[in-house]
Amino acid sequence: MSGFAKGFGVTFSHMFKPKVTVDYPEEPSKLQPRFHGRHVLNRHPDGLEKCIGCELCAWACPADAIYVEGAENTEAERFSPGERYAKNYQINYARCIFCGLCIEACPTRSLTMSNEYELARDDRRDLIFTKEELLAPLIEGMEQPPHPMRLGDSEKAYYASGPTNPGASEGAEFSLTEMLAQNRRGEQ
Repeated sequence: MSGFAKGFGVTFSHMFKPKVTVDYPEEPSKLQPRFHGRHVLNRHPDGLEKCIGCELCAWACPADAIYVEGAENTEAERFSPGERYAKNYQINYARCIFCGLCIEACPTRSLTMSNEYELARDDRRDLIFTKEELLAPLIEGMEQPPHPMRLGDSEKAYYASGPTNPGASEGAEFSLTEMLAQNRRGEQ
């Protein structure tokens, strides 16, 4: 009999606590800034893609959810400032575990994670997001690639101007030490 009393005691104690029900579709939940949601392929301030097709994100993915096919840039068709670009880029969200290892592996900070979490689809094939779906939208001042480099004569000009002119990845340009320093200043 004491087992029933303990069980009902827990139930009754929760009946009088404030409700935490969220009216989801009408009022979406507030997410933390570092929430791991849908991936975004960022762009440079002139619109060129930051992804250089190195495939390190695919190698780092423990779920084997990323497929990257690199190709060579030419002067006639330039998609990124480097020698290569991602001709084909896919993320299979039926397999992705949102661990963020792909983000850590990216040498150009091309790949970041957004706060978008509504990824449910009716068909599994729709969970394979292509490069076109993952690329950050063009904002004012950007031009749709392919086009020549606009920020300098070499790819070094693109990466040297990153912290002062991040393009479509605002906030992703901070180094870990800068972020830790900002956090320490905020705690004081």
